[in-house]
Amino acid sequence: MMTLTDFRIPIGDWVDTGVEWLTDNAEWLFSAISDALGGLIDLLEAALLWPPPLVLVILLAAVALIVRNWRFGLFAGASFALVAMMGLWDDAMSTLALVLVASLAAVLIGLPLGILAARKDGFSAFVRPVLDFMQTMPSFVYLIPAIVFFGIGKVPGAVATLVFSMPPVVRLTELGLRQVDREVVEAGEAFGAAPRKILTSIQIPLALPTIMAGVNQTIMLALSMVVIAGIVGAGGLGAVVFRGVTRLNVGLGFEGGLSVVILAIFLDRITAAFGDRASRRTSH
Repeated sequence: MMTLTDFRIPIGDWVDTGVEWLTDNAEWLFSAISDALGGLIDLLEAALLWPPPLVLVILLAAVALIVRNWRFGLFAGASFALVAMMGLWDDAMSTLALVLVASLAAVLIGLPLGILAARKDGFSAFVRPVLDFMQTMPSFVYLIPAIVFFGIGKVPGAVATLVFSMPPVVRLTELGLRQVDREVVEAGEAFGAAPRKILTSIQIPLALPTIMAGVNQTIMLALSMVVIAGIVGAGGLGAVVFRGVTRLNVGLGFEGGLSVVILAIFLDRITAAFGDRASRRTSH
């Protein structure tokens, strides 16, 4: 008796064929991406590691104080000092550089896609299932093509992080723009404002709180993926956690995880503060 299993669809073989074709014909593109991302990550990491840890701890605490309040400034200073005293300062700065570069790339790509989805219903219908696929695909799967195209190191980790963390900023940018009051847009059109002017002066400022929420979620997802990317040689705190797991070293794994939590809280509160400010400006 014939069953469905007798009619195998070789999706995996098709994917392998596509990957091989890209590897053979788009090596120049992957090399350019590797050089650009690798250069940015190395530059930012060098900048973060250039001052003594105490100086940068004070600077980060000052940023937290200015953006939030004195309590968060005190927390940031004490937390980053703890990271340094655990001997994980270089790893933490490496992770921070990777997160910032991957998040910046995700936002630069995701914002235009979100704007286009908000303006074109057809594109929105197309991109929505793609984003669903990107968000539900197990994060480890992204490491496989990243290794094939970019080898081992920080670049494949950054690329996998970029792809994994992009959906929130696309979704929330579209959502924020679609929630802008239509009467406000019509008022701008009545005064003769061009579509680009309406977008930049009316829609984006009013949607900025929602967009910033998307940026916040993108950064959080990027930080979680960077830890997983430590498996492919991305280094940083991900490598620390991975060593703790492989060696069954609970203490090392806990220190790496605690450092990740400190980075996550700092980045979350900073981006949330900018979103709150944007919300207050919008309400005024």
